[in-house]
Formats: sequence, structure tokens, C-alpha cells
Amino acid sequence: MNNLPTEPVGSLPRPAALQAMIEKVDKGECSMEELRKEQDKAVEDSLRRFEATGSPIISDGEQRASSFATYPLADTLGGTGLANNLAPTGGQNFAIFADGHHRQLPRLTGGPFAYQTYAADYLSKARSLTKANMKQAVIAPSMLALLYPLDTQLEGYSREQFYADLVDEAEKDIRKAFAAGATRVSVDFTEGRLALRKDPQNPWTGRGMLQSFIDLNNRVFARFSPAEIQKIAVHTCPGGDCDSTHSADVDYADLLPSLFAMNAGGFLLQLASEKDRERVYKLCGEHSRNSQTVYIGVTNPQNPRVETPEEICREIITASKYIPKERLGTTDDCGFSPFSVDAKPKHGSPDFARDIAFQKIASRVKGTALARAQLFT
Repeated sequence: MNNLPTEPVGSLPRPAALQAMIEKVDKGECSMEELRKEQDKAVEDSLRRFEATGSPIISDGEQRASSFATYPLADTLGGTGLANNLAPTGGQNFAIFADGHHRQLPRLTGGPFAYQTYAADYLSKARSLTKANMKQAVIAPSMLALLYPLDTQLEGYSREQFYADLVDEAEKDIRKAFAAGATRVSVDFTEGRLALRKDPQNPWTGRGMLQSFIDLNNRVFARFSPAEIQKIAVHTCPGGDCDSTHSADVDYADLLPSLFAMNAGGFLLQLASEKDRERVYKLCGEHSRNSQTVYIGVTNPQNPRVETPEEICREIITASKYIPKERLGTTDDCGFSPFSVDAKPKHGSPDFARDIAFQKIASRVKGTALARAQLFT
């Protein structure tokens, strides 16, 4: 294993021109072919600028994905190209954010459940455009479990039948990503912290679903060998959309014991924006296992201020007091824009936010190198 590995979560802000094109598609004002050409341009730009940061592993910035959660289900965030057995209305709110806006999932109407798009479909298009190592983020089955109604059974399609199909599809999503050339895969699990929030406006968060989420995800991880598991990480954060969060008020102490019970080889954790980072570093050291690498978030995608390499280095050195340096890595707190349409209001525009994202990534790479030199020489 490389000493002090560093990697992104996955997404980047989509250029303003691409976001405008997405909205036109949803209004029927332009074609999917036109949208794909704009996505091609955004992917090529993302790869070139990612390479320039010096990052040892890059992504396509999820420029083709409707969102981190809905890419298997629909072509756009507005629901264009929705998969079979799903309805665009009546689904559960995934999250209600601190600024008051919300994101909603489609509604499952029957079975069988199957992905319409796999993350590898995007990766395979990007893989030929760069020689750099690439990672791929995929959605956790626990997130998509929320497609099924909370309190009722669908006629002819039980919850357990749905879970069986979902686990099969999630495994396939990961395996196809590796087959398409991913060096590493991370599984997005932002619903973990949210499951503990008990928001009266969002019923599922008060149902004590965290353990069932952990169990469902572990059903997928159980299908991989120990060597494969070391290439699979879980990402968790309190959300990041329109520069707002959905569960930053939930104490990490309530999540981490369950989080590290997932049988993944690594964990990418939001930490740069955490109020008491040192306390959480200590919790990570106490609850993570010897086989698990802890990637601490050292940049905050919701704040346009760019962290300096020296600041990042100091955080890593502090974390190494509690997490063995051999099991320590770095990442960003969250994807820079998990949803394809995101105005990035604290930044002023998605294009400026995109510029800032690459600066933050470059700073993370440099800061990690500074800490590596101190810790391993």
C-alpha cells in the first residue's frame, strides 16, 4: 500500500453551459444528443484539469451523471429517461437541507428492479481519454433502498425481492467499474449520518434504519474477496448540495461505530468542515479496524476559501496522533457537486466553483506530500 494515499470523492461542479443544457433537455428544448456533446466537452476539460493538479488518481467529475444517487435511474436530474418500474412523483425526500431545499427520489411501482445505467458506462468513455489512474464512485444500495415504500408492500414484489435485486445490481455496478478500468471504487453512503437525524419533516430519518443500511451494504461487500475489498471504500458526509448540508448536526460519535462495521477496505470521511476535528480523529482511531484505511477530509467543497498545503499538512499530522499513519489517507469532504444542477451560491457561480475545486485538489495533493515527507522519512 502507498504511504498516505490521497484521492477525490468523485464529482466536480458542472460548467454553467452544461447545467443550462440539462435544464433545456428537461423542458424539451434540446435533444439528448446535444446534451451528450456538452457532457463530452465537460469530461475532457475535467480530465485535463484533474491531471494538472498532480493527483495520483482522478475521476471524470461525474459530468454525465444526473446525480451521485440517481445515475442508475434517470438520464437527468429532472427525470428525463426514467427507468422502468419507477414513477417521477410520489417518492420519498432523500434529504431536506439546512437552507430549506430538498432532493426527492423517484417512486418504485413494481419489479423487477434493475439499473438503467451503470457507473462503468461513464467510466469506459473517460478511460480512453487519459493514462492516469481513475477511480469511480457508485451509489450504496442503502440509498436506493429508499425507493421502496416505507410502510406498505408492493403487490407482487416484496421488499426482500427488491433487496435481492438491489444487491445484485449494486454488486454488478462495482464489478463493471473495475472491469472498465477503475483502480479504486468508492461507495457513496451520505444517508448514514442522515439516518440518525430524526427529522420530523422527513419520515424515513426517524425509523432507525442505520443498522439495516449497514446490513444491506455488507450483503454486497460479502461478495468480494479480501483483495478486492481493499480497493473498495465507503464515503460518508453530512451532504453537500447548493453549498448546504443535511445532517451536519448529527454527532459522529453516534455514527462511527456502525460505519466501521461495514466490511470495506477504506472510509472517506468529511472532516475539514467538522467543528471538533481532533475529537473525530480520536473516534476514528478507536473504532476503525486494522484492515481499514481512514481517508480524512482536508478540503471543504462548500467554502470557496482554498486551504493551504501547510494547513492540510498540519491536520494530517494531528490525525496521525490517533489514526496509525500506515492506515491514514486524505480526501475532500464531499464531492464538489453531487447533483448535476447546482448553482453553488456561496461561490457565486458553478464556473468559479469549478476553478476553486481544482485549486483545492491541488492543495490537497501538495499538503499530503508535505505530511508524507514528515511521517515517512
